[in-house]
Amino acid sequence: MKYATYLCGLISFVVVWLAVPWLIRYLKRLGMVVKDMHKQDKPLIPVSGGLGVMAGIFIGLMCFIFFRTFFVGVSSHELPLFIDLFAAITSILMVCFVGFIDDSIIKKNHDTSSGLKQWQKPLLTLVAAVPLMVVKAGTTIMLFPFLGRIDVGLLYPLLFVPIGVVGAANMVNLLGGFNGMEAGMGIIYTGMLGLYAYVNGSYIASVIAFITFCSLIAFYYYNKVPAQILAGDSLTYLLGAVIACIAILGDIERAALISSIPFVFEFFLKARGKFKKQSYGYYEDGKVHSLYDKIYSIPHFFTRTGKFTEKQVVYFMIIIQLIFSSLIW
Repeated sequence: MKYATYLCGLISFVVVWLAVPWLIRYLKRLGMVVKDMHKQDKPLIPVSGGLGVMAGIFIGLMCFIFFRTFFVGVSSHELPLFIDLFAAITSILMVCFVGFIDDSIIKKNHDTSSGLKQWQKPLLTLVAAVPLMVVKAGTTIMLFPFLGRIDVGLLYPLLFVPIGVVGAANMVNLLGGFNGMEAGMGIIYTGMLGLYAYVNGSYIASVIAFITFCSLIAFYYYNKVPAQILAGDSLTYLLGAVIACIAILGDIERAALISSIPFVFEFFLKARGKFKKQSYGYYEDGKVHSLYDKIYSIPHFFTRTGKFTEKQVVYFMIIIQLIFSSLIW
């Protein structure tokens, strides 16, 4: 069955590879294009690439379920795991749709997506947590600092699961705006969390992570500098939901939290700017410069100097993600 999982990962890769060029043309016809702020002529680039990644994840996971059902079989003690998997797929689809709605509201000058209001984002992503809540996904026994393992009972599905989904989706959504950064960082943490889940016997969580990992590799080709399509909120929300699902289904909340430290740090930096400051900057003499004198986002540590290209800033961010993701071991 291990080889079937690899095959499903390959299928998800091929789906994204073939779907994204079609998606680029479709989004252009819809007028869902925004300015690429880090290019000299600020070309209009299609936004909401998360739809392509979602197609790869959905088809890859459906193929996995097909192979398990028709060639291996699902035993009675495995059935709850597959119910949890279907709930996770539903949550990821729903949160990706929320991101697509956020992307579809484009400013008239095409600078950026004007997006949903701040109060609407957590409310809509909360709805995406419902499938995981109603099936009581995950285990109710949690490890707390100084207190040890405690069975929190119904508090887990009714409180911790929605906090996890809403928190992860909105935190990942805070950090973006550079070609290839969202996908590149996503490749790192889905790969690391998937391997960690597999080593710790969390098979379903590792499958979700692996298929997402394969989908992101295909998408990165089109999203890297210079991007043919931008990630958009559909991808950042989706990746946040994936982190939450891996943590919940794999019972690896601690590892997921450690891997998400860059996003936690980004939250406090954005809070410093009252969530009104942008991560991206402007292009000048081949380098990316910050729009602000102070630091309101992690990329500002590099763009304030005006010494780095967009590609270099993205590589720095990927390295930062690799460092924190490695700490889970």
